[in-house]
Amino acid sequence: MAASKPVEPQAGTGLPRWQLALLVGAPIVLGVGAVYLWKRCRKEGKGTGERITPEGSASPSQGQGDGAEANRDQQKTSPLDRAQAAKNKGNKYFKAGRYENAIQCYAEAIGLCPAEQKNDLSTFYQNRAAAYEQQSKWTEVVEDCCRAVELNPRYIKALFRRAKALEKLDNKRECLEDVTAVCILEAFQNQQSMLLADKVLKQLGKEKAKDKYKNREPMMPSPQFIKSYFSSFTDDIISQPLQKGEKKDEDKDKEGEASEVTGSSGYLKAKQYMEEENYDKIVSECTKEMESAGRYTAEALLLRATFYLLIGNAMAAQPDLDRVIDMQDANVKLRANALIKRGSMYMQQQQAQLSTQDFNMAAMIDTRNPDVYHHRGQLKILLDQVDEAVGDFDECILLRPDSALAQAQKCFALYRQAYTGNNPSQVQTAMDCFEDVIRRFPKCAEGYALYAQALTDQQQFGKADEMYDKCIELEPDNATTYVHKGLLQLQWKQDLDLGLDLISKAIEIDNKCDFAYETMGTIEVQRGNLDKAIDMFNKAINLAKSEMEMAHLYSLCDAAYAQTEVARKYGLKPPTL
Repeated sequence: MAASKPVEPQAGTGLPRWQLALLVGAPIVLGVGAVYLWKRCRKEGKGTGERITPEGSASPSQGQGDGAEANRDQQKTSPLDRAQAAKNKGNKYFKAGRYENAIQCYAEAIGLCPAEQKNDLSTFYQNRAAAYEQQSKWTEVVEDCCRAVELNPRYIKALFRRAKALEKLDNKRECLEDVTAVCILEAFQNQQSMLLADKVLKQLGKEKAKDKYKNREPMMPSPQFIKSYFSSFTDDIISQPLQKGEKKDEDKDKEGEASEVTGSSGYLKAKQYMEEENYDKIVSECTKEMESAGRYTAEALLLRATFYLLIGNAMAAQPDLDRVIDMQDANVKLRANALIKRGSMYMQQQQAQLSTQDFNMAAMIDTRNPDVYHHRGQLKILLDQVDEAVGDFDECILLRPDSALAQAQKCFALYRQAYTGNNPSQVQTAMDCFEDVIRRFPKCAEGYALYAQALTDQQQFGKADEMYDKCIELEPDNATTYVHKGLLQLQWKQDLDLGLDLISKAIEIDNKCDFAYETMGTIEVQRGNLDKAIDMFNKAINLAKSEMEMAHLYSLCDAAYAQTEVARKYGLKPPTL
């Protein structure tokens, strides 16, 4: 699929990637390759973490008793004992659903409790907060939890109850700080707090990305990225070199360079700028072609839309794509290509139904276009429809048997199906398929990259490393491969220095590689270098090619920032590398 950056399938590890900005050792899949930060396994299971009832059990009910006798008992007990008795009475009311009575009892306990008994006093405040929570009095919940946490800064129940109330009050930032503290205190073993953190981070990420992406400055990606993008199409008219007659190839200068194109066609000039990798001038030349109503208007619309997508301006790209698709007299391959790109755009926007409709329409109007099946196959993998994905890759291979990329991705689909289904014999079949692909297509870097992911899953680290070396040999300017190889060193050898060196090399090769900055930020979080991590995430945010990708990066950045606040307020830090 013609996405700006390969995305992981939905049925992945089941662990949100933001947790890598908090938890040491969570496996993730980033892009085409499997990326792992090694596990520090825990044998404990994750609790459900329900925190509804107040603390302290109420005394068994013995009847009301004689009032005078109760008064005599009170005179013999200490203020703390009387406070505990009031709390126990409040607990009985709470369990009976009589929350107003419970609140009065907890208030009595707070009034009776000596100030130096901080732990007990914090419990009384937390219990009253629990009763307020049942009445949906969120401001009161926050106030009482604040008092509880002031008295006992690592009070998990009070921190979590305050986090939930802050979420209800739409104070996501402070909610995130509280739930981050809870996650660290519970060693990431409680599913309830992890789910709240994930929910709030996603909400914050979406809110920030929506505003930032709308007002961002468009940025042209690196030449390597652009060439890699166009290489995923084999039947794309606009990415083909200028044809004879489109340029004066009989008029070459002494160095053998192509002369200027004939006439004043903006589109043909844009095509020549593509060959020269002078990408910044392409949109303006395509616009000139359209304004002059030239003969290449449809091609110019599609080329301009493609570069709008590449710089992350989907809003500008869609009208151009719509126009090409609606041009009934245009070349069918142009219309099919526009449908593929619009379908990919919809998938980036998480509009799976619209995406599927566009790919299906492309297959209907251009049945023998291998690009349609190739990119729809990738869509099916993302939707976890692996059987259909394999069928599409087979159709692509039937139409274009020399498509090494489709062959490799079919192997990946088969492997993924076998691996997630825990079928060892089918896993081996898929691995044999990879071996066959790299034997028949030894110059397909993507084949080695996908095989390396499968080998990493199978913990065949040495061979996976060899496959990444092959990728680098074939594509020495592919920054992403260096990132994958660097992360492999962390899982395989726990060699942090080598891993960071390789990721730094990726940034040196391509300073617009958002994947490298994201990964570097993730590692710096786990090293405890939070300020540096936030800087790396911010660099990745500025390079994000879609709003969805930017939202994810904001989630990572916010997770790191929350840790800095938790460390400052409570002295809490998760384990570091």
